[in-house]
Amino acid sequence: MPPLPHHRCARAEIDPDAFRHNLAVAGRHADGRSVWPVIKADAYGHGMETLARAVPEAAGFCVVDLDEALRLRSAGVRQPVVVLHGAHDAEAVREAAAHRLTLCVHHEGQVALLEAAAEPVRAGLAGVWLKIDTGMHRLGVTPAAAPALRRRLTALLADSAVATMMHFATADEPGHALIATQLERFAAVPTGRGEVSLCNSAALVTGLQAGDSIVRPGILLYGGSPVPSLSAETLDLRPVMTLRSRLIAVKEIAAGESVGYGACWTATRPTRIGFVALGYGDGYPRNLPSGTPVRVGNREVTTVGRVSMDSVAVDLGDHPDAGPGTEAVLWGEGLCVDRIAAAADTISLELLARITARVPRRIRGD
Repeated sequence: MPPLPHHRCARAEIDPDAFRHNLAVAGRHADGRSVWPVIKADAYGHGMETLARAVPEAAGFCVVDLDEALRLRSAGVRQPVVVLHGAHDAEAVREAAAHRLTLCVHHEGQVALLEAAAEPVRAGLAGVWLKIDTGMHRLGVTPAAAPALRRRLTALLADSAVATMMHFATADEPGHALIATQLERFAAVPTGRGEVSLCNSAALVTGLQAGDSIVRPGILLYGGSPVPSLSAETLDLRPVMTLRSRLIAVKEIAAGESVGYGACWTATRPTRIGFVALGYGDGYPRNLPSGTPVRVGNREVTTVGRVSMDSVAVDLGDHPDAGPGTEAVLWGEGLCVDRIAAAADTISLELLARITARVPRRIRGD
């Protein structure tokens, strides 16, 4: 991680202890199942190497592609790593085998790639996860195609080295009919002596009994609730990222005056407006409406007007002591990211992952 610049107001503070705590929460919900944290997309903007090294107790990790897996190996991470998109050419298969990785297989062509590299696959590949499409209709082979593909994979590797997985489309909506449909379709697929991985964060916290042996939590590890009806606080989750900046200006706005591009917010009374040095150029959503909460100092205030590339305006009417230099928290400690995600009509993982590279990451404790 590059050193922290001295002159940036905005920063993303990363708390590895909170990540460890949330992993323990996931472990309690897993009830004996093996927990493999999903740390793709640079651990959703938190720094995958930092967080992987923070949890040596993790059974394994899930990443999206070979480059992410190789970053972990270069960082000294030796736990199992599954590459969810699998390999797309012969070179990738050989590289995965050389670094003792596990490859997901989600179409017949990937099975053929493994067969064409049978020697290095047998010598080095840690395993294969066969992904079944039971209703998500994203990646995965059909349940009907799975038995023949599994036989081809077990001709290359031991039966126990071929795991089977799927992904729930609606686990965040307990009782949704598709959950039972997906489980029914998966039950028809032979899994042999290999591991089975079904549950994501939402399935975990809602207590879905899927009969799997490996769970793949994502959003809950970073402090966001995977289910709208359950708050992060209720689930005992802690924010891993706190997005901080400072006020860089304060000005008085008369009643009837507008603020920002498009003049989409107009003061109804004389108002003190503060300007936080962070905007959509840092990944803070431009579509956030006026009224989005921000913590300034020790008080909660709200945004006014349209988010700019480098700043966002807040109403300081109830915070007379705030001035240039006062710290602002856009989400994290004291302000759950789920609230900001709801205002932006998205999920917390999107907000966390979109924070740009110009925002320095500071690791708490360093």
